[in-house]
Order: sequence, then C-alpha cells, then structure tokens
Amino acid sequence: MLSHRIPVAEEGVPFIGIAVLASVICAILDWSILAAAFFVISAFVLFFFRDPERIIPSGLGLVVSPADGRVIDIAEDNRGSLNGKDVRRISIFMNIFNVHVNRAPITGEVQRISYQPGAFWPADRKRALLENERNAVLIRGEDGVELTVVQVAGIIARRIVCWVEVGDSVKIGERFGLIRFGSRLDVYVPKDFSVLVKKGDRTAAGQTILAKNVLL
Repeated sequence: MLSHRIPVAEEGVPFIGIAVLASVICAILDWSILAAAFFVISAFVLFFFRDPERIIPSGLGLVVSPADGRVIDIAEDNRGSLNGKDVRRISIFMNIFNVHVNRAPITGEVQRISYQPGAFWPADRKRALLENERNAVLIRGEDGVELTVVQVAGIIARRIVCWVEVGDSVKIGERFGLIRFGSRLDVYVPKDFSVLVKKGDRTAAGQTILAKNVLL
C-alpha cells in the first residue's frame, strides 16, 4: 500500500499551498479583498482535507463505516457488488463539510479493484448508483467473507483517489482513499449480516459499526 499519514490528507496539500500562496501574493500587492478571499478559500480547503484520528472498535465480524456522512439507503441490491452474491447495500452520502478520507470497513486482503468512468450526477440520486464514475474494492476478510466497498463520484466530486492495490492487506478502519468535494460510499455486506444502522443515521469513518456477522 502507498504510504499515507499526515494530519491533513496529502491529496489536499497542493490545493492548500496554492490558495495560501495566492493569499500571500495578494497581501504583498496590497490587494486586501483578494487576499482575504484566498485566505477564506485556504481555510475551507484545509477544513475539507482534514484527516482526524478515529477510535476503531474491536470485535469479531464487525463492518465499520468507510465514510463520514449520512445513511441514505439500505437495500437488497447486488448491482454494484464485485462478488456477485446475495448482499445488502448500505449507501452513505458525504457532503462537502464531511471528512472525505475513506477507511477500510473490515480487516482483510484486497482481491480486486474495478474502476469505471461515468457521469457526475448528484451522489444522493438513485441514478448515481450505476451511472456515476466509481471505484469498487473487493476485500476478503479474515473469516473468508467477501465485502465490496464502492467510491462513487458526485456532481462536485471529480476525483476518486484509491491508495490500495490488489494483494494489499488492510486493517479495519485503515485509510484507503478519498473523494474530493462531496460524494458517496456504497458498502455491500452479505444478507445474513445484521445491519445496525438505519436510513438517516450519521456515520463516522472507521468508527460507526454498520453491520455485524452474527455467525461469529
């Protein structure tokens, strides 16, 4: 896996640097209004790319949220799953104010990654499920259970970032990617898992338990 660990997601460093530099240049040129505007932009970009630590829950058979946001749908639907088995989809919508670093929902090994270009419909719309640009990651857990997590771009988000590769080992709650400026994550869990969230619930990446394998 590519190395990653700074308080702000490293993908945001160039954006922050450009905004800060523009603010400094405008201040030197005594363009106070523009300097203030770029300072505000710098603060917002820094806020957007923040990457706080999380307390990862422990226990067997847990599936944690891969994203901060709100549960917008829970459905028996395998259309975006990479393992093709009976699954239940849990969809989480991230607005521009949520932390956008994505975390692994389970501990296991990355079996497959499938990127598909597409449209940029609002991520909370049903058509975004299969029409939008997306990146699906299939993870096989230590118990042999396979789970798919899908990064879906939105109307503002135009850049999906995935730091893992096929064959990588990931730990539950470990950072594996991000999506810039508003989007969604879909998690496909086996139907026999107990889902512990409901539509409208707020989630914290790597911390909120979405589901549990009741056989463990």
